[in-house]
Amino acid sequence: MGTKSLKISYLPAANKHIRLDEVSEFLDRQDRNFIDIAPWRQYADKPKVSFAIAHDGAHIFIKYDVEESEVLARYKKINDPVFKDSCVEFFIIFDDDKDYYNIEFNRLGTCLGRFGAHRENRTEISPEILKNIKFERALKPNPSDDLAIHWTLTVAIPIEVFCFHDFSSIQHQRSKMNFYKCGDDLSHPQYLVWNNVVSEVPNFHLPEFFGKVEFM
Repeated sequence: MGTKSLKISYLPAANKHIRLDEVSEFLDRQDRNFIDIAPWRQYADKPKVSFAIAHDGAHIFIKYDVEESEVLARYKKINDPVFKDSCVEFFIIFDDDKDYYNIEFNRLGTCLGRFGAHRENRTEISPEILKNIKFERALKPNPSDDLAIHWTLTVAIPIEVFCFHDFSSIQHQRSKMNFYKCGDDLSHPQYLVWNNVVSEVPNFHLPEFFGKVEFM
């Protein structure tokens, strides 16, 4: 299974007053990317998860689309352990850095952000910075399917969130990313990835398995 890659489309005319409903509609017209690899057989629960992604130079826009049979949404404070809830995540590393960012959201849009080179001893991104992330969420029953709960989350992440770098624009930046779906405290814990990870136990903090990304 080879390394995946993404070319992230440019969304023009966005600004600080961007309307997330318009971004959501734009992302609905973009290619969907599937978080559908379950590297750890002991965690067989497999919801339907996809995302679309774009940018405007000053923001990264992501729309996650999730269908699953169980949802947890308990944490409401920035930097709470949202990975224990029904959670979608992306990790990003710029250029050839050793340090990377992990940005994680539960269904409510509650965000956790960290930075560092390893899984342990990561530096917390300030809530004052993370509160600038805008989000739009929707919860839709889906009674015709065994995966009875359908939810979406659209986020607009300003480049200021990547506060350990000094970007005037993210356009033309080359990076590596991976995208995840998890839920540590679900009755059937989930660990899905976009680009395959090789590890004996669930571990998203392995930059060697990030896919290649270019912001067009």
